[in-house]
Amino acid sequence: MNDSKDENKNDAGGKKTLTLKGAGVGQGTVRQDMGRGRSKSVVVETRKRRISRPDEDKATSTISLKPRKEVKKPAPAAAPAAEKDAAPSKPAQEATNRLSASEMEARRKALEGSRVREVEDRKRAEEDAIRRAEQEKIRAKEAEELARKQAEEDLRIQKEAEEKKRAEELARKKSSGRPPEEAAPAARRKDGPSDAAPAKAAPRGGKPSRPEAPKPSRNPRGQDDRRRGKLTLTAALNDDGSGGRSRSLAAHRRRQEKIRRAQMEPEVREKISREVTLPETITIQELSQRMAERSVDVIKYLMKEGQMMKPGDVIDADMAELIAGEFGHTVKRVSESDVEEGIFDIDDKGGEETPRSPVVTIMGHVDHGKTSLLDALRNANVVSGEAGGITQHIGAYQVEQDGQKITFIDTPGHAAFTAMRARGAEVTDIAILVVAADDSVMPQTIESINHAKAADVPIIVAINKMDKPTADPQKVRTELLQHEVFVESMGGDVLEVEVSALKGTNLDKLLEAILLQAEVLDLKANANRTAEGTVVEAKLDRGRGSVATVLVNKGTLHPGEIIVAGDQWGRVRALVNDHGDHVKEAGPAVPVEVLGLNGPPQAGDRFAVVENEAKAREYAEYRERLARDKAAARQSGSQGSLEQMMMQLQTSGISEFPLVIKGDVQGSVEAIIGALDKLATDEVAARVVHSGAGGITESDVSLAEASKAPIIAFNVRPSKQARDAAEAAGVEIRYYNIIYDLVDDVKSAMSGLLSPERRETFLGYAEILEVFNISKSGKVAGCRVTEGKVERGSGVRLLRDNVVIHEGSLKTLKRFKDEVGEVNSGQECGMAFENYEDIRKADVIECFRVEHIERSL
Repeated sequence: MNDSKDENKNDAGGKKTLTLKGAGVGQGTVRQDMGRGRSKSVVVETRKRRISRPDEDKATSTISLKPRKEVKKPAPAAAPAAEKDAAPSKPAQEATNRLSASEMEARRKALEGSRVREVEDRKRAEEDAIRRAEQEKIRAKEAEELARKQAEEDLRIQKEAEEKKRAEELARKKSSGRPPEEAAPAARRKDGPSDAAPAKAAPRGGKPSRPEAPKPSRNPRGQDDRRRGKLTLTAALNDDGSGGRSRSLAAHRRRQEKIRRAQMEPEVREKISREVTLPETITIQELSQRMAERSVDVIKYLMKEGQMMKPGDVIDADMAELIAGEFGHTVKRVSESDVEEGIFDIDDKGGEETPRSPVVTIMGHVDHGKTSLLDALRNANVVSGEAGGITQHIGAYQVEQDGQKITFIDTPGHAAFTAMRARGAEVTDIAILVVAADDSVMPQTIESINHAKAADVPIIVAINKMDKPTADPQKVRTELLQHEVFVESMGGDVLEVEVSALKGTNLDKLLEAILLQAEVLDLKANANRTAEGTVVEAKLDRGRGSVATVLVNKGTLHPGEIIVAGDQWGRVRALVNDHGDHVKEAGPAVPVEVLGLNGPPQAGDRFAVVENEAKAREYAEYRERLARDKAAARQSGSQGSLEQMMMQLQTSGISEFPLVIKGDVQGSVEAIIGALDKLATDEVAARVVHSGAGGITESDVSLAEASKAPIIAFNVRPSKQARDAAEAAGVEIRYYNIIYDLVDDVKSAMSGLLSPERRETFLGYAEILEVFNISKSGKVAGCRVTEGKVERGSGVRLLRDNVVIHEGSLKTLKRFKDEVGEVNSGQECGMAFENYEDIRKADVIECFRVEHIERSL
């Protein structure tokens, strides 16, 4: 028994035994009442309350998170008591015996981990406490410094207030006539007001006046009921127990600011009179900005005048001038066209002019070899690129001869391209008149001569096709005399050269003649200035956007510059020469393609370089507005109001053929419209609903569908969306690449709108011998054909005393009892009219045939 006690004591090692107790949780059932006599059994969890006894607490050990302390061995005298306390109870010992070695190891590791974590937490807590203490010291120092500064400021403000109050009181007593010795110092006044106020002397013969009670004065500084100001640490620590508080810093600042504002006189601004530039129309907002006034003030002035307006409303120049005068400004009236000033025709004062290349235009009749001649000069093949071998665009090229460059402009010769030919004459220095030696002078040749004379351009006659056996140059010279073109061989001053574009004959002589004429003209231009020139052609390219072929007249054009051309503007993205190469600049008399405009300008428009986008946009908007007004005026002049148009249609019977025209370049579209205008007659005319350069879009299809017009596509194609929309809407798209075919097709289509011609053919006369009344057929005339013949179904007229009574058609033509097709002269027959029976004996019937013949333009 003693041995077992010793073993238990050694196992314990002076430590409490680790035991396992039951969880004290069991299960039980409870009857739950569900209402209306129903109930059910519910399984619930029951917990037993654990009642600990002091001896049990000593016998069992608990898991603690506190660090384990060494247990000192008890003295020998206390050994029995220790053995009694350390002896575990029997259930605990059994539970300990049931634990496996792995579970014991896991519990030991858990205890060690908890001790490590407790050490780390204690160290972290100590570090946080040190850090907080340091921060508290820093904050305390900052608070003390702030309190010290605040106390100094409060003391200074208090002294200033006391000195000011003392000075005010001294000044008040001086003004009342009392000697300054009677004025008590501020420290004496702090003891309180005197108990009795001196009574006023009684007036003579009257009762003595009652002494006035002292007026309750405002609480002086330092009273307890004074509104407490800002509480600072210094004021709280140095409180003398009086409870008095001085005025806060914020209150003193507010008072100082109020005194400063009261003493400061209002600043009177001097009115600045400005010169306000007024266009024809201007918005109120813009007018206010130009006057440097608030738009609210302008609106108030207008409201006083009885006009309710907004800043965005537009007013005319007269009202704007009235408003500006009311606000004290002067006015400078400008016209809307003044935006063009300073853009074109800039003087080249001080600029050095250098020789430039001559600009030569090749003109003449169609198929006289203009483009072939230019091909021979350029060693290129332009004709093969043109549909049908006909030039339909203005081409601009450069040729070098003896180190000098010559700029050539090739114009179409067809009658439809009159405007393009005129533009070519306007921008040129020398005109080469190409006349075929086998064809002589033709209508477009005469037109080219007139254009050159109108532009005051010298002419060089190139007699082409000298290689043909039927060539007769003398006939050409003779016919040119009729149009006042006197060549040198005939005693005139016009140069002439006999050439052959096919064989290349005398091409060098032609170039020498051009250079000789250019030397006589002494062509010069200033290249060191902003560029200015003319748009030769414009188009929309799918990959490059708006492309304008321009000819620089003055200055030098560079990429990156902002240009305006007609109603379009943009920044030059690239310059491309006639060989397709990108160039860095384009000087005078150099043709280039310009990329970067926001839209294709009109061919023939002038272009110029401007300094900024605002001016370019202003000029382009003005030109666009001008073009729109011109179009509206032309439309109103031609059509007028709706009532006038309807009356005109009723009276004249003009049929309109609507068209939507899209071309590759602006010049071709212009030529097509001009050619279609010439097709108009008194009965039918082509009406161009919309025209433009570029491919066919969905909006073009929608417009054509709404106006029931076909789309004429000249060297352009529709996009996939536009093609699908056209198929869905049933809009016809006609494709052309030669202007002849386009004009012919439109002419035949317009011919279909012409009313057919009614042609009447006389057949014969018949005299009525007797009138018979037949019950089924009505009145039937028994007639004898006296002249010609009578046909069934033909037209008839009933003549009575040579006056036409009725005009209609035959219903019945009988000979004896049979229906016959015709009755010849001298025979008798029976006739009945359709829907007419007022026939008499001795009336004459005229028989005729009507034919409708289609007409064409």
